[in-house]
Amino acid sequence: MNPDHRERRRIAISRGMLAEAPEVMARLADGSLQLPCTAFPLSRVGKAWARTGRSRAPSSWRIEPSIHQNVIGERKAMQKRALVVGLGIAGMSAAIGLRQAGWTPVIVERAPERRTGGYFIFMFPEGVRAAADLGIADHLHTRNPEWRPGGNSWSVDRRGRRKPALGLLDAPSGLAAVLRSDIEAALWQGITGDGTEDAVEVRFATTPVEITEGAGGVRVLLEDAGTGKQYLEEFDLVVGADGMRSSVRRMVFGPDEDYLANWKAMICAFQMKEQVPTYEASDSIIVSRPKRAMWVFGLADHAPCAWLTYRTDDIPDRFAGPSIEQVRAAFSGMEDDPVVRHVLDSLEQAPDHVFDSIHQVKMDRWSTGRVVLVGDAAWCMNTYSAMGSSSSLRGGAALGTALREHPDDLAAALDAWEVGLRPYITSQRRSARIKQQRFVPSSRPVQVLVSGVLDLVRRVVHRRLAAEFTAAAAPTAAAVPSGRTR
Repeated sequence: MNPDHRERRRIAISRGMLAEAPEVMARLADGSLQLPCTAFPLSRVGKAWARTGRSRAPSSWRIEPSIHQNVIGERKAMQKRALVVGLGIAGMSAAIGLRQAGWTPVIVERAPERRTGGYFIFMFPEGVRAAADLGIADHLHTRNPEWRPGGNSWSVDRRGRRKPALGLLDAPSGLAAVLRSDIEAALWQGITGDGTEDAVEVRFATTPVEITEGAGGVRVLLEDAGTGKQYLEEFDLVVGADGMRSSVRRMVFGPDEDYLANWKAMICAFQMKEQVPTYEASDSIIVSRPKRAMWVFGLADHAPCAWLTYRTDDIPDRFAGPSIEQVRAAFSGMEDDPVVRHVLDSLEQAPDHVFDSIHQVKMDRWSTGRVVLVGDAAWCMNTYSAMGSSSSLRGGAALGTALREHPDDLAAALDAWEVGLRPYITSQRRSARIKQQRFVPSSRPVQVLVSGVLDLVRRVVHRRLAAEFTAAAAPTAAAVPSGRTR
């Protein structure tokens, strides 16, 4: 909305109702219809009232100021409104779930535009099912490489020798390989609508400054970063989906240090322009050493993504200088390896990258009153779990289901949502410690042990995959008998 409009007097009346005057205005006058909550300048109401043929509005009709309230028509006048803070995977999933439950969500996002970048993500079956529940599965592009005999994944030892490795997509668990941008695009299409549902309102460069809960709702002081102006708005629910360092969590639940568990590790991730020389385009490559590791994830129809991680005790100092210099320092002594050298050079050329410390968020309760946290803001399991996106999708879909099942009792809905979701989140959070040892072993003995176990598993899995590959190819070979000409 144009910031200048906020300086003008507004009244609560909907665009749809103005279009239906004078019938609607007459019903407003006799009290048979309540005012909806979209703001319009007083002059427009005067013109609409004039079309009713009445001399003046009744004195009992009180019109209250309102800003940015996007409810249209008599049907929506009674809809509950929710503020969703954050336009990430968790925020958009929650918004779609809320809309499915009959709510009117409004998303505010700190950034001035969509964040369409990102890196490689695994979608587990829980995430795939949640995408279907949210109605975005048909819009979601997956990039699983086709498995080939011998495998698509390689481990590189200290002497630079490559050997077959167990790829993360080799396990028979229904994993889907995607980019964050693939999920973002599918969710964006979901919230903007395809003509069958109303689009969700999104306000960019907007942040909550203060959240105050009252008897009948939550009053939020919002700030437009472009103008610096602030305005109050009331909602029935506030959903904090603004990431691991959530501003909603700080305002309502307390400071970050009360909930962030430091894992003393760092991550750097980015999209590469091209594959490491001598490897196939869809190959995945692992260079793992004690306390530091480098992964290259190959995709079916896209350049690979690089994922670097290392353990460190001095995380506060890691943000003191340029991130690329920090990463190069962490992998010093490994530059003789062609894979390491290519990935580090690719980092220099990448237009953007993610560089951050690794934490988990642990909370005894994800909601209080009319404020609820979802995704990383509530339960960040960290990158080692590989479950962040799947859990965010599932959390948003489950929130919508709980609100549908308890339409008149918000407290009961939030209780049911958390009771149903928490065991899954707790289990995945605990597994992150084990997965961390695979991604970046803590010591040389651990590396040897993990490598040995994974190699045994790889032999079994690859034999099964090879048999399936041969069986699938057999009908094709049988279709053209050898020695026969046409």
